[in-house]
Amino acid sequence: MAAVRGYGVRARESDGMPIVTRLLPELPVASLDAYVETGGGRALVAARASGPETVIDEVTASGLRGRGGAGFPTGRKWSTVLANRSALEPSTVVVNAAEGEPGCFKDRMILRYDPYRVIEGALIAAYAVGADRVIVGVKRAFEPEIGRLRRAVEEITDAGWAAGIAFDIVEGPNEYLFGEETALLEVIDGRYPFPRLAPPFRRGVDEVVETPTDVDDETSSAAHVELAGPTGETIAPPTLASNVETYANVPDIVTRGAAWFREVGTEESPGTIVCTVSGATRRAGVGEFPLGTPLREVLETVGGGARPGRRIVGVMSGVANALIPESQLDTPMSYEDLAAIGSGLGAAGFIVFDDTTDMVAVAAGVSRFLAVESCGQCTPCKQDGLIISDALERIREGDARANDLDEVRSRLGNVAFGARCNLATQHQLVVDSIMRLFPDEFERHARHTIPASPPYHVAALVQILRGQAIVDQREALKQPDWSFDEEYSGKLPAGRLDDHRATAEPL
Repeated sequence: MAAVRGYGVRARESDGMPIVTRLLPELPVASLDAYVETGGGRALVAARASGPETVIDEVTASGLRGRGGAGFPTGRKWSTVLANRSALEPSTVVVNAAEGEPGCFKDRMILRYDPYRVIEGALIAAYAVGADRVIVGVKRAFEPEIGRLRRAVEEITDAGWAAGIAFDIVEGPNEYLFGEETALLEVIDGRYPFPRLAPPFRRGVDEVVETPTDVDDETSSAAHVELAGPTGETIAPPTLASNVETYANVPDIVTRGAAWFREVGTEESPGTIVCTVSGATRRAGVGEFPLGTPLREVLETVGGGARPGRRIVGVMSGVANALIPESQLDTPMSYEDLAAIGSGLGAAGFIVFDDTTDMVAVAAGVSRFLAVESCGQCTPCKQDGLIISDALERIREGDARANDLDEVRSRLGNVAFGARCNLATQHQLVVDSIMRLFPDEFERHARHTIPASPPYHVAALVQILRGQAIVDQREALKQPDWSFDEEYSGKLPAGRLDDHRATAEPL
């Protein structure tokens, strides 16, 4: 059973399984003093007494994987940053709090309940990799979380925990790509959220070079930053960038040990994970579960299962992985088990669809979201993405052209060509999976044998309130150039930089 948050319903001890509260305490931690009373701060003292290599070895032994979506081994990432450290400047630790995956609210819930453990985890990471700065990147719209973070940082700094470490909270834009690791670093360094080609361990926060005169040069990013090549060297200090939930796990690993962390979960996916459930369920909410828990149990515990008289037909983990059909909902919720069925865990933000949902409308909604949020640095991602989106809209509206289905299938094969981030691959995976699982719905829409369906709005969550998931409605008005103008300019976000420099307006 899990501890459930977000709608005022407690998980019941009587269900026969212990409540999981590793990262989500029963009540919000009100102050640093309250955090210390429950053992807070001991991990930081222990880490500094044991040495960086010992800390990294323990994190590696724990098997902790990044909770931002990719599931990359955390210890390996820390070791890589340490191995690539600069001889000239210290590294930087970045906390990615720019949560924007549709269906996901877990990072914001962790920050609302216990920002202290996230900051302590980041301070331990800074000690382990030799960093002298901790930067939290967060969307400026996350006002409750920013307030909690600023107070927690002030208390921790006043208490002397952060001696020698500079803290900063960077408030960034609402764009989906702000949460992409390298795009986050671009924003922190004062640029737009356009993904880089080089990983953070080779291009850190502060890698700024002279703007090339020819911005179309293939070595340049749309952010006008020279990129390291596949085997390039750099003297820039590397950056350790990880997700809120990843850092939140670190204090307990240090104080309780890797073996304790592995007491729950699976061999390849140890520990717990914080899940969000929304969509066609009785309620929406956030809950913490041991990895390996059957997905169906997560949906029933947090969401209450299907709505009365309805049947679940499928689930998506945000817009990052292939749709999971109802027949596979008993799959253990782990990185390896969900990958084995052709999907993935992602950031564990599960959007549920039932037998009243038009899956053509879902595919069109996913496609529109990803096509609009594409930055335009990679031509197939943006241009083919928009073509796919337009064709799916026509199919949904009952206005399909004769070749629209074939056009969608063809473009899906090309949309991810040469992509520097995962957005285009997500477009390919999610839309293709929906089309394969619900072919009859697409054929009937394309033949105009069923009426048009209402749009299915795909966007980030802005709140979970009394069991209701509130979706960002403004996303429906967003143009592919990232403006909210009445008409689409025809320009790409990456191509509008000079316009905005001239007017000093943000994208």
